[in-house]
Amino acid sequence: MAVFIIVCTILSQLVPGCSTVDNRQTEGLSGERVKIRGKIVLVDGENFKIATSMGEVLVRVPENIRISGIAAAQLSEITPGSYVGTTATKQADGNLKALEVHIFPEEARGTGEGHRAWDLTSDSTMTNATVEKVEQVSVENVPGFLLKLKYKDGDAKVFVPSGTPIVKNVPADRSLLEPGAGVYVNAVREAGGPVIARRVIVGVNGVMPPM
Repeated sequence: MAVFIIVCTILSQLVPGCSTVDNRQTEGLSGERVKIRGKIVLVDGENFKIATSMGEVLVRVPENIRISGIAAAQLSEITPGSYVGTTATKQADGNLKALEVHIFPEEARGTGEGHRAWDLTSDSTMTNATVEKVEQVSVENVPGFLLKLKYKDGDAKVFVPSGTPIVKNVPADRSLLEPGAGVYVNAVREAGGPVIARRVIVGVNGVMPPM
C-alpha cells in the first residue's frame, strides 16, 4: 500500500504549542523523521490509522505527546505587527504567493523566524516573520492582500489570494484526535519498526491543518 510519508529534517516549529515536546515516550528515537498530512480514520488506543492523499499509514501516538490545535481565522486578524507564518511559492516577479497563512499568538513571537524551503509542494517555502504592512491588491485580476513581511535576515512580499486558508493556534487535547479530524504529524520511523508521532497538530471544527 502506498504511504504518503514525506522524509525531511524537522525544521523549526510551524505553529505555537509545538515548541516543547514531551519526549518521555519518544526519547532515544533516532530513525527517519517524517511528516504525515491527512485525516484520522481509525483510533485504537495509541494506534492511529491516517488516510493521506496516497494511501493509509499507521502511527503510534504516545499518550503524553504534545498536541496543538488549529482553527479557522480571518485575514482581518492580520495587522501590522502580527507575527505570522506562511507556506508559499515563488512567482515570476520574485514575490511569494501564499498557499496558507498561520497566525502566531504574541507569546510565540520569534518562533522559527526566517525563510526556508518547505515540502507542502515541490517548490514551496516557509516564511515566519513580522507583518509590516497589509495592502488590498489585485494580481492578474485576482483580488487579495499583499503582506509585507520582515524577518531577522531579510524581508518578503506575499500575495494572499482571496480564499487562501488562514488559521490560528487554539488549545487542544487528545479528545480531538478522533476519526474525521485532520492532522499534521511530525514523527519518527524506526528501521523496520513503527511510525511514532513526536508532535501532532489537529484541526478544530473541520479545519485541515494547511501547512
